[in-house]
Amino acid sequence: MRMPAEFAPHERTVMCWPTRESVYGEHMAAARRAHATIAKTISGFEPVTMIANPDQTENAASLCGNGVEVVALPIDDSWFRDSGPIYVTDGKARTGTCWTFNSWGEKFLPYDNDAKIAAAWLRSQGDEPRMVDMVLEGGSITTNGAGTLVTTEQCLLNENRNPTLSRVQIEARLREELGQERIVWLPHGLHLDDDTDGHVDNVAAFASASVLVIQGCDDPHEPDHERMLENRTVAEKAGLTVREIPVLPFSHVDGRRVVVPYLNFYIVNGGVIVPVCGHAADDDMLALIAEWFPGRQVVGLDVGEILAHGGGGIHCITQQVPAI
Repeated sequence: MRMPAEFAPHERTVMCWPTRESVYGEHMAAARRAHATIAKTISGFEPVTMIANPDQTENAASLCGNGVEVVALPIDDSWFRDSGPIYVTDGKARTGTCWTFNSWGEKFLPYDNDAKIAAAWLRSQGDEPRMVDMVLEGGSITTNGAGTLVTTEQCLLNENRNPTLSRVQIEARLREELGQERIVWLPHGLHLDDDTDGHVDNVAAFASASVLVIQGCDDPHEPDHERMLENRTVAEKAGLTVREIPVLPFSHVDGRRVVVPYLNFYIVNGGVIVPVCGHAADDDMLALIAEWFPGRQVVGLDVGEILAHGGGGIHCITQQVPAI
């Protein structure tokens, strides 16, 4: 059993409906419209299931439309990339691994339902979950499907995740549970990524078994300029072929300065869904990404409500179920 690459075929995408009032507050309606837009866009490429609290299923179904399945399960928040199961497969069968979820180091309370949603989702589909006693979020790892996993030291070695485990022990668990042969540790996530402590899905993603797409930063005055250069150096020394998205946009939403990494894209069957923000480089970066994903349609979506008020993007709210 091995964790497949995101670019491998999917059976479907699973998302969760926004519900945490302390995160979105008066912007909840806008956040839900943004989630619905992403769900409807993805449903043009593959089936989508939206998990919603039982009292919010009608709202979710109304905004998402007939093309999106809605399932009622208790949740606290909408970041299924991190709270959902991480699947492994041998090509004939698949298993959902359920890692310990501690709300990114106890940052958002309560999270009791989200700590159980991975197993609850699997059981709702008739699958038996495999419980793993280690804190891990799906947004903190990316794999090429051939035994190489990339993560960041900033996140996985943070003392708010697994303080009793050494780097070697964390590596061993990733190898054993996700079928990996090699772990590549990038030093950094994004400078402003305080919520997740530097998830890799803002800075690196595999386009193929040998090609790693890296988020760059062309502004030497930004802290991420040097941070992303260090990541690139480490990836190249690991023998990976690196393709860099050179522009890292920043946007102002309701008075807040937020970073909008193009790298937080989500690969679907026949497409790539990319966050944009009206930056002058949007079209050029979409065209560049299209070069690295031949045969896939590249779609840019402005999801400012999710970024500014929720703290995440398109990849953060989606989780693929691999096809078998």
